[in-house]
Amino acid sequence: MKTERILVTGGTGYIGSHTVVELQQAGYPVVIIDNLSNSDRAVLDGIERITGIRPDFVEADCTDLNALKDLFAKYPDIKGIINFAASKAVGESMHKPILYYRNNLNTLMNLLDLMEPNGVKGIVFSSSCTVYGEPDVNPVTEESPIKKATSPYGNTKQISEEIITDVINAGASFKSVILRYFNPVGAHPTAEIGELPNGVPQNLIPYLTQTAMGIRKELSVFGDDYNTPDGSCIRDYIDVVDLAKAHVIAVERMLQDKSEEKIEIFNLGTGRGVSVLELIAAFERATGVKVPHKIVGRRAGDIEKVWANPARANDVLGWTAATPLDDTMRSAWAWQCKLRERGIM
Repeated sequence: MKTERILVTGGTGYIGSHTVVELQQAGYPVVIIDNLSNSDRAVLDGIERITGIRPDFVEADCTDLNALKDLFAKYPDIKGIINFAASKAVGESMHKPILYYRNNLNTLMNLLDLMEPNGVKGIVFSSSCTVYGEPDVNPVTEESPIKKATSPYGNTKQISEEIITDVINAGASFKSVILRYFNPVGAHPTAEIGELPNGVPQNLIPYLTQTAMGIRKELSVFGDDYNTPDGSCIRDYIDVVDLAKAHVIAVERMLQDKSEEKIEIFNLGTGRGVSVLELIAAFERATGVKVPHKIVGRRAGDIEKVWANPARANDVLGWTAATPLDDTMRSAWAWQCKLRERGIM
């Protein structure tokens, strides 16, 4: 067992929970802080069933500075932070911008404020390919220009990256690894944890699996008139377990001072663009289950096409997105079936 504890904010959420599993399997003690606004305490049971270890858990909001101070006082061995605590739906952010700015930015600033006084060595920040906006050229590299954000959600990621950069350039003692995700999908192969948003899903795959299960009437495909081969938007869909593993590598890199750089940025994707219609076809092919869907108008804030050049993460981190898309679709469906078994959905 390693001695450096990792604080995972938003750790009962989708990507957070999968990352906690990978951290614990790598020997790190973990403490999760989450306000359960888009997750459920039962996720802790799933993590424990996979790893045999129940992570320490604090139910609190990261925008509450005093709650964070209490957490650091209780866990003086925290040496690294992975920050997932954020509102994350592009569409919702168009309608609730204040919620997104308040939640995403105040959380980050509170964490940065408390790192130095508590001897924390580094923070891994959960960023997004939305910072590239509508790219001029695909695939995008880390040097691709940062474009004006097309949504308040995307803007919070851009501003957060700027805040981290400014704080470290002002002489902070800690390091940061900024991970720009493309589109995380799938579930843990055990089907013990997966994506379960509260209420109507804002993300494609949970809506798709719920439609395949008959919970939703049909899936809406937002636009078939984009400049893509089949007219639907193109994204880079990355398996959530592959994504989670990159966070463990990033944490070790910071704690072991493997880089001279105080800030490093990596794209995390497969390097392959897949359209929404292709993704539906992949799910149907992998599972044998049909997904009723219809074409509707474009959705505000959506980007036409973006996929990653993950060469830097491949070369520098020694990380790669290894899971085939069909396997990822099967894991997403297995998770939906497990939820039905348990009478949850």
